[in-house]
Amino acid sequence: MFNQIAKKQEEQHWLEATRINLDEIAMHKGHQDYKAVICDLDKKKLIEVIDGRTQHCLIERLSELPIRVKKAVKEVSVDMWHGFPKVIKEIFPNAQIVTDRFHVMKLLIEELKNIAKSSGVKKRDKLSLILRNGVDLKDSEQAELENLLSKSKRLKAAYEYKEDFRTIYETSQSVSEGLERFQEWLKNARQVYGKVINTISQHLSTICNYFISHASSGVMEGINNKIKLVKRQGYGFRNFENFRLRLLAAFSS
Repeated sequence: MFNQIAKKQEEQHWLEATRINLDEIAMHKGHQDYKAVICDLDKKKLIEVIDGRTQHCLIERLSELPIRVKKAVKEVSVDMWHGFPKVIKEIFPNAQIVTDRFHVMKLLIEELKNIAKSSGVKKRDKLSLILRNGVDLKDSEQAELENLLSKSKRLKAAYEYKEDFRTIYETSQSVSEGLERFQEWLKNARQVYGKVINTISQHLSTICNYFISHASSGVMEGINNKIKLVKRQGYGFRNFENFRLRLLAAFSS
């Protein structure tokens, strides 16, 4: 149990956190040594690191939070790990579960990469053209992309569906609109994509909760980059508590 001082400090970290992201990091590359990280999406800062990521570990640790903190959380953004919903429902009774946009797009892009490779596109620079957002490409890159896509009907369709999916995220204004457009996308894209269709379908309701507040995946990208920097500076922390304190200190200002 934390002493009184630690508890006050912890409560301060959580103060006014109403939209949070619950994710994971690996302490050591190549090892199944995952730690849970919790971030305030509005303040764009890390607020807690937990030694583990199992349901039991998360529930045990988060149960120590003050009740007023638990009730104040309105939205929890997570990846598609099946264990998160139980944790959220038990700890944050007023929170909507949101499947994080970054993880959904990553899933789709991984399958697009496999389709591209099976279509003969294997060089990194060529794959990059297919996987990047179309709006970010220069005119010369766009011309090269069109040449690549012209060699495979399936690859061309997969690319276009990827861009359509991103556009739905970018332009839908409500949960109901996003749901309707994603359902139509799933029906049409099934002819090109495989396993990813079933995974997205299973998580569709929480994917569409994104449209409640349009939490930017760029927030987590910035936080994760800062976490990686702290890890590199520490040359791979051996002691978890030292790692935790160093991370929290890095986001305290």
